[in-house]
Amino acid sequence: MQFDLGVLDTYSRETVSADMLPPDGLNPVILGLFGEVGSVMAVSKKQRREGAAYAEPRDAAVEEFGDVLWYFVALCRRLGIDANIIFSKAKTRILADSPTSIDVDQTLLDLGKAAATLLDVTDANEHSSDLLCGFAVAYLRALQVRDFGLQSVTETNVDKVKGRFIDPDTASLPTFDDSFPEEERIPQHFEIKVVQRKSGQCHLQWNGVFIGDPLLDNIAEPDGYRFHDVFHLAYASILHWSPTFRSLIKQKRKSSATIDESQDGGRAIVVEEGLTAWIFSRAKQLNFFEGQDSVSFDMLKTIQQFVRGYEVEKCPLSLWEKAILEGYRVFRQVCKNKGGVIVGDRETRSIKYMPN
Repeated sequence: MQFDLGVLDTYSRETVSADMLPPDGLNPVILGLFGEVGSVMAVSKKQRREGAAYAEPRDAAVEEFGDVLWYFVALCRRLGIDANIIFSKAKTRILADSPTSIDVDQTLLDLGKAAATLLDVTDANEHSSDLLCGFAVAYLRALQVRDFGLQSVTETNVDKVKGRFIDPDTASLPTFDDSFPEEERIPQHFEIKVVQRKSGQCHLQWNGVFIGDPLLDNIAEPDGYRFHDVFHLAYASILHWSPTFRSLIKQKRKSSATIDESQDGGRAIVVEEGLTAWIFSRAKQLNFFEGQDSVSFDMLKTIQQFVRGYEVEKCPLSLWEKAILEGYRVFRQVCKNKGGVIVGDRETRSIKYMPN
């Protein structure tokens, strides 16, 4: 395997803006690095335990190796040590050594041992450089044993951190239906009235016409899920995607049989409804995100897997985060007032609440 270290310069530049950890603290970075090495080992363990039942083990391992590299480069940055120089020394050491073991488990254990030595790093000195080099050797050997190229690891990680931590260029965000006739597009601007009747049923009104079916919470302990269409409206305005909302207002893209079936059809609606219900079950445990300005990375990654194969997978995770937080902000207001008017604007990718 060739160690193409030329990708590290580009990688360091493209990921520095995603480094949100304290710039003068080593402990959070070292702990993060140690934890991600454990995740690399966990992927190997799951693959061994579950065999063919473990979906996409290679992709999972590449992602975890990318996270390890991110923390390692962040650690070098804080120490004022050039990660490229460290990896160049590591490459020279590997090429000079006799062939290493091809045993995956032993190689990963060596990586864990090397990570443990970094717990003693406190500042930039010759000893710290030696420890960093030792870790880089173990890291490259682990990649070698797993037959992962450094370029694929860096590219995957750059896509991940950019999608999660860096605000995207709005001009580059997908819109999905601009090429379709107006009657098949999600409206650029819409106002949906949410009405709760004495029966407790929730109704939606668009342009004075009731749309969809009346909803109840359908659970023993009322939790406001009868107002969950707010989330579909948030997806429509912020992500420019909601097969459920398209169905409610009868603006599916029927001029393309393929799009109508694969993106606007029943299965896509089930995916959106299932995803919405799953997020809601987590949100209940978090007071519906009140007082929060972020969504957990684990939740966002699960969402990414949930929508794989559908056009909305092109939306970066940061945009999903915005749709969720804004949707729940409006949801809390609707619950408090037992109704209201939901205003969606696709141009500004925003959603807001107005009283009835």
